[in-house]
Amino acid sequence: QYGAQITEQEVVLNAYDGTRLQARNIIASWKSETNNRILLCAHWDSRPFCDEDPIPANRMQPVMGANDGASGVAVLLEIARLMAQHAPRVGVDIILFDAEDYGSSQVEHSFCLGSQYWAKNPHKRPYIARFGILLDMVGGKNPVFAKDQVSMLFAPDIANMVWDKAAQLGYSNVFVSTEGGSLIDDHYYVNALANIPCIDIIHFQNEVGFPATWHTSDDVIEQIDRHTLQVVGTVVTEVLYQLK
Repeated sequence: QYGAQITEQEVVLNAYDGTRLQARNIIASWKSETNNRILLCAHWDSRPFCDEDPIPANRMQPVMGANDGASGVAVLLEIARLMAQHAPRVGVDIILFDAEDYGSSQVEHSFCLGSQYWAKNPHKRPYIARFGILLDMVGGKNPVFAKDQVSMLFAPDIANMVWDKAAQLGYSNVFVSTEGGSLIDDHYYVNALANIPCIDIIHFQNEVGFPATWHTSDDVIEQIDRHTLQVVGTVVTEVLYQLK
């Protein structure tokens, strides 16, 4: 309804434990004819078990995913609404990756299966984008968004541009200009497999780790802070509309 061209990638993916995942990546494209474009992405699945929950009885319940998944999708849907009202000067693809959160920390490359599939099988060939921004866990309370090592390895100029824009807007207490540690998220595969410089805006600190709600039964809407969503959405929107 916001004027995008929609492509869906339906695929069966093999999880680390042998489970066959009926996955679907959803791609929304604006100005699909131009190669002067950027990629905005998030994952729209949630983890099927709360394995980090402090209460053992909760650990086989599915994660509601209000922050870990849905918050990034919410910000991108709002940006899509804004683009329908006032088109940016560049082409945009919003990609919602599936099967991000069905993995094991003991099995290498077992997370982010949807982005791995898309990076090897893009919805358009050749697929060209100037850069990408991934949103993950961008709705929690009192977040700290630091520059993770993957972003700084593959796309330091993009990370610095985004964090500088956040500072200009008065959000340097949220977008903290420090190194955030090492983690594998969807942006790793966009960089390593699709060769598109992509950064991650994610609530993660090397010393602290993920927020307390991560992979627990407490990842619910009551833990979402509207101000955090507004800050992230404003920064990404400002970056998007300054591009020529």
